[in-house]
Amino acid sequence: MALVGRSWLLLIGFILFYVIYLLFGALIFSTIERPMEDKLRLEVEVLKQEFLNQSCVSAASLENFLFKVLAANKYGVFVLKNASATSNWDLASSMFFANTLVTTVGYGHSTPLSDTGKAFSIFYALLGVPFTMLVLTACVQRLLYPLVLAPVSLLQRSGLEPRPATAVHFVLLLFLVVLCFFLVPAAIFTKVEGSWSFLDGIYFCFISLCTIGLGDFVPGMQPEQKYRTLYLGAVMVYLFLGLMMMYLLLRTFHKMSDVHGLTTLLQLPRCEDSDADEDREPIVDHAESPQRQTEKGASNHLEPGSQVSYNTINKG
Repeated sequence: MALVGRSWLLLIGFILFYVIYLLFGALIFSTIERPMEDKLRLEVEVLKQEFLNQSCVSAASLENFLFKVLAANKYGVFVLKNASATSNWDLASSMFFANTLVTTVGYGHSTPLSDTGKAFSIFYALLGVPFTMLVLTACVQRLLYPLVLAPVSLLQRSGLEPRPATAVHFVLLLFLVVLCFFLVPAAIFTKVEGSWSFLDGIYFCFISLCTIGLGDFVPGMQPEQKYRTLYLGAVMVYLFLGLMMMYLLLRTFHKMSDVHGLTTLLQLPRCEDSDADEDREPIVDHAESPQRQTEKGASNHLEPGSQVSYNTINKG
């Protein structure tokens, strides 16, 4: 039990460090990019006033105005008065940007204005992307037994053969993921965003959780949106949980393919027998000590590995 408690504490520590890392990135990005954004806003506003004050607009002035407006729009600064009320580099927006950076979603709705911000983005992502993958993997390992191995074992004990049991389980898991991470969030986005249709919400969820991130739909960009900071925080949690469940779904499909012989038929890499040990052993644990080996042997009957798993199922 002590080992299990220690692994859970380490996992919680990983997640807390991940949140702190996002906050650190948000503060740096906000510090670097906010002054540049304010400067660009001022330039666009001055240009707008000069344009309005001219009684007769020349072609050169019009082209210069449009060039500046389009360049500012690329960085999330709009010439329209009601569209520029919110900064793209306040703390909440900066943390949202950092989140999309390390999860590789990358909507592109806001990008660094300064060379310093671009350089920091490179180094921040170099550390943040692999660490995010590590945290996601550790979380998925914790979910494999309660959401995959135990339900398959239960279906087999109820009388189903191994192959039908794994297929039924995958369909049920797929239904829950679609319901909880696509349909319900899409309805919420439709309600909160106002201008989004239900199809737009489904489209955004799919593009985000597949880490495609086209950027044509980005939450929290409405002018004067209520509770914007809380809303962006909720979206970040949704993205993390959604990516975790997508990864779990892919792992489940891979293991089911092994049971059904699809990986052998298509000559794809199999989930090796050692993968069962990987699923049982938390990624955050250290190397085994003699004391741990003794404790592990004494508690084998309580380990998930003593139950039916995809790797121990007879393909029959």
